[in-house]
Amino acid sequence: MVGLSLAEVILAVIIGTLAAIVYSLRVLILLERRVAGMELNIQRMTNRVLKEEAVIEKALGKKPARKVKKKAKPKRRKKR
Repeated sequence: MVGLSLAEVILAVIIGTLAAIVYSLRVLILLERRVAGMELNIQRMTNRVLKEEAVIEKALGKKPARKVKKKAKPKRRKKR
């Protein structure tokens, strides 16, 4: 059985390291997409709460503290 030369071992280590970096970047992108989805859901819930709060204040005869401006929806990244 012939052993690997030093250059082949170094090349194998470099390729393995690059593969690990690519995999970790993939995981980070997936996690970022999940967090973006959660942020969108939280924003929807807060908008619902604000609308319901305005309805309750109107029913009680109070003036709303301030009017909430609608923000533009965040752009979603394309799935690969």
